[in-house]
Amino acid sequence: MRYFIVMIQLYFLSIVCNSLCGYLLFSGNENENSLKIEALNNPTFQLVLGIISIVTGVLKLLSPTRFIILGDLFPAIAGVIGGFMMIFGISRKDSSSQGSLEVISTGLLNFRKPIGLGLLGAALLHFLFPNWLFL
Repeated sequence: MRYFIVMIQLYFLSIVCNSLCGYLLFSGNENENSLKIEALNNPTFQLVLGIISIVTGVLKLLSPTRFIILGDLFPAIAGVIGGFMMIFGISRKDSSSQGSLEVISTGLLNFRKPIGLGLLGAALLHFLFPNWLFL
């Protein structure tokens, strides 16, 4: 019973984190017609969301499922990528150095809209079809 509850919590966290990361990456700050929620634009919230998203994605990758290797592959990888994108976005706003991490994060953040749309799609598909092989 305890295992079942933990799996439901990871499932819920995966959907919520992927949805929030996807929305923040897809909408960005430059869109004035987007939904204005001040808490979502807080850098501390985005950092915590990125960390929780990475942890949830890694735990979903490590958790045993009915399909031993491929059970929750796509949402877990999407969560890890979304979490790193959130953290790279915060680090890019806060620093002006041009180290190798900054070059990588700048390159990844050029694709933040397609990645955000992919995260939203992963969250929606994972919500609608929880038992599929790659979802």
